[in-house]
Amino acid sequence: TTSMPFPPATSVKKKQQHSMTSTTETTTLRPTSCSATSLQMSTFAQQTQGLVDISVAATRDVTSFDEWALQCGVQRSPGFQFTAGDDMYGTNNLGVQTTEDLPAGSPVLFVPNQMIISASQAHAELGNSISNLSMVDEADLPVFYVFLKILKEYELGQDSPWYPWLNSLPRAYYNGAAMTEFCFDTLPPLAGFLAMKERFRFSNQFFQALAFVDDNVLSQETKQNRILARWAFSVAYTRGLPTPDGSDFKVVPMGDMFNHGTETQIDWGFDEEGNFMANSSCDVPAGSELCISYGDPTNPSHLLARYGFLDETSPASFCKILILDPSQELLDMGYDHSRMLFYRHTGDVSPEVWDVLCYKMLGEMGEYENQQALHQAQVSGDTDTKQAIMDHYYPQTAQALMEHVESFLIELDQLSARADGVDWKEHPRLPLILQHNSFVKQTFNNVRDNLMQMMQ
Repeated sequence: TTSMPFPPATSVKKKQQHSMTSTTETTTLRPTSCSATSLQMSTFAQQTQGLVDISVAATRDVTSFDEWALQCGVQRSPGFQFTAGDDMYGTNNLGVQTTEDLPAGSPVLFVPNQMIISASQAHAELGNSISNLSMVDEADLPVFYVFLKILKEYELGQDSPWYPWLNSLPRAYYNGAAMTEFCFDTLPPLAGFLAMKERFRFSNQFFQALAFVDDNVLSQETKQNRILARWAFSVAYTRGLPTPDGSDFKVVPMGDMFNHGTETQIDWGFDEEGNFMANSSCDVPAGSELCISYGDPTNPSHLLARYGFLDETSPASFCKILILDPSQELLDMGYDHSRMLFYRHTGDVSPEVWDVLCYKMLGEMGEYENQQALHQAQVSGDTDTKQAIMDHYYPQTAQALMEHVESFLIELDQLSARADGVDWKEHPRLPLILQHNSFVKQTFNNVRDNLMQMMQ
C-alpha cells in the first residue's frame, strides 16, 4: 500500500458539525494539529488500477475525491455542497453552493498547503530536469511548471497522492487550446485572436518543451502524447490562479471547484503557512452558488478563450474595434479591451469608445491639427477643449460608430452561418462558439438601437 504525504485530519467531523454562524465566538477553519503521520491510501484507490482515464466518456469520480480531501484535512462550512448538472456542451458541470445562510466574513473552506500544487514548489522539484525552456515565454513559466507537475503525477497513476483529485477532473475542455481549425473560422476577430494565442501557447511552447524534459521525470510516451499534454495544459490553466500578491501560481484541489461569477461571494487567499482560506465576502442566502472571479467580467472573449465558457452574466463586452498595435496616443485616449465597452442591456457606449474613435477618425480625415489638440486636451485634463472638439465632430463619430456596429453584425451572421450543417461531434466546441456569437450579437443590436435614437 502506498502512503500519501498529507497530514491526517484532526477532529474534522467534529469541527464541521460546529455552528459557524455563532455570534458569541469566531470560528476558524483549520486543523487543530498537523502531524507527520502518513495517511494511508483509501480503499477506493487500492481497488483502482492503472492511470486516470482521460477519455471524454470517462466518469468524474467526485465522491472519492471528496472522501480523500476530508481525510487530508480539508474543512468546509456546514452548508458547503457541490452542484452538478449537464451543461449545454454535454459535460457534467460542477460548482459549489451553500445550503445554509452565510453571514459576511464566514469561513467557507480551508485546504492545507500539502494538498496544493504550486509553481514555486514544482520548479524546485522539477526545474533542473529540463534542458531547454527558451520556447516558453517567461510570463508562462509558472503555469508550465504546474503543467509539468500534473503530467508527472498522472504518470504515477494510483501511486500519486493526487490521484483522487486527478480522477475527479473534467475530461473535456472547450478553451482555445482544445478548438479545431474550423472553430477559429467561426469566431469574431478578438475571440479568435485570443483563442489562437491559447492554442499557440500549448502547441508551440508547452508541448514542444516536453521534448527537453529528462526521461527519468517523464517517459517518452507521455512526452509525445499530445492529447494527454493538452488535457494537462487545460487543467493547469482552467483550475489554477495566480496568488493575490502575484508571487506564485497555484492549483488548489477543492478550491478549484468554485466557478466564476461577475458577482462574487468568496474572498480567498493564503495564510503564512501556505494554507488556502476562503471566506464569504457578503451575506449569502441559502441556495446561492459560491463564486470567485477568474478575470475581467467585461471581457467574455478572454474567458471563452482561456477557460472555455461563456459568462452570460457579463454586463458588457469589448466593442470589437480591434487595433493590434495601438500607438501611445491611442492608449492615452483610452484604447484598452477592458475600457472600450458596449453595455449589454442598455446599449450604452463607454466614453473611451467615443474618444478613441473620434481621435482615429480625425487622422483618417486629415484633421491632424484637431487630432493633436484632442490628444493634448486628453493628457492635460483640459475637459472643456476636449468636449468642444468631441461635440463638433459628434455627427461624424456617431456615423462611424454606427457603420462599425452594422458591419460587425453582418460579420457575426456570416461567421455563425459557417457552422450550418457541420457535424458538432467533429467540432464539439461549436455550440459554445455559437452561443458566444449570439451573446455578442444581442449586445451589438442594443447598441445599434441606442445609437439610432441618439442620431435622430
